[in-house]
Amino acid sequence: MKKTVIIIPTYNEKGNIERIIPIIEKEAFPKIKNYEMEILVADDNSPDGTGDIVKKLAKEYKNIQISAGEKKGLGAAYVRGMDFAINKMGADVVFEMDADLQHDPKIIPQFLTKIDEGYDMVIGTRYSSGGSIPEKWPIQRKIFSIAGNLLVKTIMMRFSVHDWTGGYRALKKEVFLKEKEELTEFKGYTFQVSFLHKALRDGFKIAEVPFNFGERNIGDSKIAPMSYIANLLYYVISARIIELLNGSFGKFLVVGGLGFIINATLYEVLVSTTEMPIALSNIVAAQFAIFSNYNLNNLWTFKKEKSKTVFSYFGKMAKFYLTSNVGVIMIQSGTIQLGDMLFGEELYRLYFVIGTAFLLVWNFSIYSKFIWRKK
Repeated sequence: MKKTVIIIPTYNEKGNIERIIPIIEKEAFPKIKNYEMEILVADDNSPDGTGDIVKKLAKEYKNIQISAGEKKGLGAAYVRGMDFAINKMGADVVFEMDADLQHDPKIIPQFLTKIDEGYDMVIGTRYSSGGSIPEKWPIQRKIFSIAGNLLVKTIMMRFSVHDWTGGYRALKKEVFLKEKEELTEFKGYTFQVSFLHKALRDGFKIAEVPFNFGERNIGDSKIAPMSYIANLLYYVISARIIELLNGSFGKFLVVGGLGFIINATLYEVLVSTTEMPIALSNIVAAQFAIFSNYNLNNLWTFKKEKSKTVFSYFGKMAKFYLTSNVGVIMIQSGTIQLGDMLFGEELYRLYFVIGTAFLLVWNFSIYSKFIWRKK
């Protein structure tokens, strides 16, 4: 029989821990038949006697242990607790769960059902159908919670996961062991977001269980300080930039940079040495850049979807030239022509740069969705 350990991080949670453990033991565990269930309290040396309460409860319930350590934040407590649960208690599945009853213990079996269905990590979500946040929350806190979660989803561009910042989760030990070394530096919301992001990055299967987020009735809410929020924004922005640069978009930028040099050089020559209108000069110069971009993107940026036959090569090239020239004529040269009409030819280099920036977004979207679409 597999073992599941419910990890509850605590710091000054004396009143809450003595309430939640009996509920878990009496109302959740009896409904679970195919797992050996245990509880681990990861206490940060609480000065209010939380540890003493846990030790007292451990005499009544024989499946409770405590892992005490220095207070270093939520992330450190979870890493310490998961490490203890897996290596000392033999856990196959571990839970993240708050002590304050905001996470409903009665739905623990629903998480394990998802694990049995083959998912590696199960997220308790407040922001999908069937989930909710407390009605009594002040409007400012509701806006902060909803907008913050939406911001993370938008930056990460992963909308299939509805709750990035929540801390009610179950995961197989393989997920923690894979990501452990990259988690030790993160605190607060950043720990939850980074853990989920890395699990998604590495291809682990994620499921969700909606739940109604409860009110804290005892003790002070651990609202994140501004430093945690700043760290969270830094993580999601930097992680997304690195993800883009290491992926096809980064290669696309390199190829596009070479194409930009070709285009800009020929554009400068034609504007300086011919009588052609500056917008037409750009269209002519762009044809050479398009040829370079097509071949390098085909061989490198989108090599998994590259052309494998002569027919496919020229077929994709025709589509590439068509879509690229739509962008060159309508977006890039259109911007140049508009600038020429409004401000004169003197700023032709500026118009070219602005038009190229707009063209970049168009090209990557079209190329990835239509020219080298993933099967």
